[in-house]
Amino acid sequence: MTFDPALRSSLPNRFDVLVIGAGAAGLYTALCLPSHLNVGLVTKEPLSLSASDWAQGGIAAAMDPQDSPELHIKDTLQAGAGLCDYGAVKFLVEQAPACIQNLVELGVGFDRHAGSLALTLEAAHSRRRVLHAADTTGRAVVSTLATHILSRKNIQVIQAFTLDLWLDAHPPCCRGVSLLHQNQIFWIQARAVILATGGGGQVFAQTTNPALSTGDGVAIAHRAGAVLRDLEFVQFHPTALTKAGAPRFLISEAVRGEGAHLVDDQGRRFAFDYHPAGELAPRDVVSRAIFAYLQKTQSDPAIAHVWLDLRPIPAETIQYRFPNIIQVCQHWGIDVFKQPIPVAPAAHYWMGGIATDLSNRTSILGLYAVGETASTGVHGANRLASNSLLECLVFGAQFRYLEMRGLKDEGIERLRDKGDISSLHPFTSSSLHPISLSSQEMDYIQTLHEELPCLVWQSAGICREEQGMAGAIAQVQDWQQELAALALSQSMQNLQPGEFLVLRSPDVASALRTWAETRNLLDVAHLILKSAHFRTESRGGHYRSDYPQTDPAWQVHTLVQAERWWTAELEIENGE
Repeated sequence: MTFDPALRSSLPNRFDVLVIGAGAAGLYTALCLPSHLNVGLVTKEPLSLSASDWAQGGIAAAMDPQDSPELHIKDTLQAGAGLCDYGAVKFLVEQAPACIQNLVELGVGFDRHAGSLALTLEAAHSRRRVLHAADTTGRAVVSTLATHILSRKNIQVIQAFTLDLWLDAHPPCCRGVSLLHQNQIFWIQARAVILATGGGGQVFAQTTNPALSTGDGVAIAHRAGAVLRDLEFVQFHPTALTKAGAPRFLISEAVRGEGAHLVDDQGRRFAFDYHPAGELAPRDVVSRAIFAYLQKTQSDPAIAHVWLDLRPIPAETIQYRFPNIIQVCQHWGIDVFKQPIPVAPAAHYWMGGIATDLSNRTSILGLYAVGETASTGVHGANRLASNSLLECLVFGAQFRYLEMRGLKDEGIERLRDKGDISSLHPFTSSSLHPISLSSQEMDYIQTLHEELPCLVWQSAGICREEQGMAGAIAQVQDWQQELAALALSQSMQNLQPGEFLVLRSPDVASALRTWAETRNLLDVAHLILKSAHFRTESRGGHYRSDYPQTDPAWQVHTLVQAERWWTAELEIENGE
């Protein structure tokens, strides 16, 4: 086939920085990058369709005179079950007020009380320190950041799906990405690539995450050979709306903070049977309490639930604080003023991710990660409520100093000095190839996409054990091999930097995205299962019924690179 330049994407083939992901982490990062840099912001869905947009609770920060950074640090360390890196937590907490002030200056409409920022209490916090915008804090933050993004002349928003990293092998160095964009696959170069793709909740059958949360960043970093950390630690939110036909809609922890009761069919607050703090215990404790109770009392896991009763909260407080929850529940026939909400745990947040330092650098030169897709050490084995949006802001803000840290120091300028970047052009007359998918391949991929989350939920959900995980690992490995053997997979595997592919139709492009997300989910499932199998104890979001106790010998990080798993000491206060 003859190369037709008119078919090539109109996008530039080179940026200074590519930010992959447009949730709170990606948006804030893009805004914080020096304004003279040419930034490409890649989002696989329109702006605002992210997990951050779904965040209800708020952002934690020690802003009240009765609070202190020391107390916020203490609460974070306690929730993290011994696996937080002290230096990272201290950095997060101390930078929090400045980031909140920046959001206020950008125009985020946080709720106020008597002229001051309103603060609420959430589980495992010792003080009221969670700022909020009703029960749609994530939406308020993301919409404000998106408005500023669209006004920045140095930032170009690109709606595309990122397939893989473009690596220079000797030494390993990231020089760009391959994208699926407007029925085309092509390569874009960058001096730095920042992964801000969020979590991977869709690997579980029950999740509060949106459909786009398929673990893309962790999966593509893993295929590129980056070091990953603590992938076994998944936080299961205790209270997701659980009703036949309804999606698992998160009922914010702030509801319990304001006084809602978690009760059984008889109206008894059963959570106190499992922890003195009852429904305000850490999330992993409350999730396991509900899971254990349902195991004893209900048989169908798809619809098994307990009840979250908002009626102890004054009606005017419910109306003011939780209008979105009221609206969603009404849509599903639930009047929160007259009846409790049926709830059960669902996968919510991934504490593990791509290992980074406090400057967001990964083990690959030129590759950075920020937000849920990164593992900074601040969350440990169980994230403290409302520290997630805070992490996006604090670590996104560090990209203000990207130039000062020196792309030159990262080895990127070495490529320019050799002429590699300036001489490479990703489109050549011999590199235009058609691609198509058979209906049999697509049926198989769709089946995998549906069956995998059920397998992972059953084997690596709230409770895990040796036999179930071993069987699931073997099944996932079989599926990975079968997917890799498909003609489509072979075609994509042979795609080289510089090659340009044109797809026959939007339907083929949609099918290819399903293939790519399924590949990522299989990689993520394998990583979670193997990491959970490797850690023979229970801690935070990782609970093994065959090793139910926390083992001091396992107060270490688990690290993964390629097919190698090992442990590393964590940083604790004063190096003790």
